[in-house]
Amino acid sequence: MKKMIVQGGQKLRGEVTIGGAKNSTVALIPAAILADTPVKFDAVPDILDVHNLMLILKSMNVTSHFNHGVLQIDPTQIKQNPLPSEAIRSLRASYYFMGALLGKFGNATVAFPGGDNIGPRPIDQHIKGFQALGAKVIEKGNVVSITTGKDGLKGARIFFDLVSVGATINVMLAAVKAKGTTVMENVAREPEIVDLATFLNNMGAKIRGAGTNEIRIQGVESLKANNIHTIIPDRIEAGTYLSFAAANGEGVLVKNVITEHLDPFLAKLIEMGVRLEIDEDSIYVPGGDLLAPVSIKTAPFPGFATDLQQPLTPLLLKAKGSSTIIDTLYPERIKHISEMQKMGAKIASKDGLITIQHSANLTGAVVEAGEIRAGVSLLGLALMAQGKTIITQADNILRGYDRIVDKFRGLSVNLEIMTVADDLN
Repeated sequence: MKKMIVQGGQKLRGEVTIGGAKNSTVALIPAAILADTPVKFDAVPDILDVHNLMLILKSMNVTSHFNHGVLQIDPTQIKQNPLPSEAIRSLRASYYFMGALLGKFGNATVAFPGGDNIGPRPIDQHIKGFQALGAKVIEKGNVVSITTGKDGLKGARIFFDLVSVGATINVMLAAVKAKGTTVMENVAREPEIVDLATFLNNMGAKIRGAGTNEIRIQGVESLKANNIHTIIPDRIEAGTYLSFAAANGEGVLVKNVITEHLDPFLAKLIEMGVRLEIDEDSIYVPGGDLLAPVSIKTAPFPGFATDLQQPLTPLLLKAKGSSTIIDTLYPERIKHISEMQKMGAKIASKDGLITIQHSANLTGAVVEAGEIRAGVSLLGLALMAQGKTIITQADNILRGYDRIVDKFRGLSVNLEIMTVADDLN
């Protein structure tokens, strides 16, 4: 594992360009195996999750090449081989291979994935969808085996008991080549789902309603890529840089932004008193504002994104007063709190309510990045603190943030990444 060394007191200034959305990318890569032709993606973020997904592809005899944001995948010689357990355990999004393999071959065997531990994220809605399409699902230990009969998958009407991004994507991947029409109701509406549907439709799929609460899919026999697919900008990465710029910046321009994807987040920044100059595809943050406290309640899109509640925390610590956060999606997403307390932050959680008080005397410390968003929030706090902060388990940050060291260098901030082995030598 790596650690990140951050010297406090560094101010962000300059500009940063947002990369492709992580949450799109980790669905698009498994979706590529549904194609009967090579596939090419542009604006792919250079993150650990991408490289782990490439290892999974390699285990299936699917070649891939990644260079300067362009990822080429050739699934034409795919084989149903056992998937590498280490790569599967490293990221939760590997479970999208369930739907992709089911759509491709009519069966799938996938070990239950790992990824960030932010509370229970069961796959019961995924299984419900697969079963509605005619699949038989067997869970044994941490392995899920999915099979179909001689007639394969058949379209069905599926009503999800709760809104789930993962289940929406997984069942979409399975249904896209099923016989007949599938109607998915009470589905997630995230921009990343629209991005996936756009990619599949451009290959010949017949998906309608992505971005609404009902998706209709007419199954097709073949999917063929004709053009490069450019991944949408990462709204979570954009929100992170905007938050840090407002908390500790001296003029930051955040480029390659779809502002509509950030409406709830931007509304909260404006409510706090952050000055924003919003252009067609960029946002400028002058910095140096007097900030008011706010109350935040996360919700599925188009509500306030759960992935942004932690990156916003350093900014909330600068507000004059008491702010609150209720995470309705993942109440256990609090790994950052005890680590921030080590640095002098006045933050606490009780009965599902996170309370953040104005905190002026922050000092560097040795802290742990328990997961992606918790880790990056510690980075934001470290820049505001006095002295040096060492963030252990920094691989978790690198899993989700594209070329983060280079991008912060472009904002006049130096971050140092070291491996534990380097430290011991």
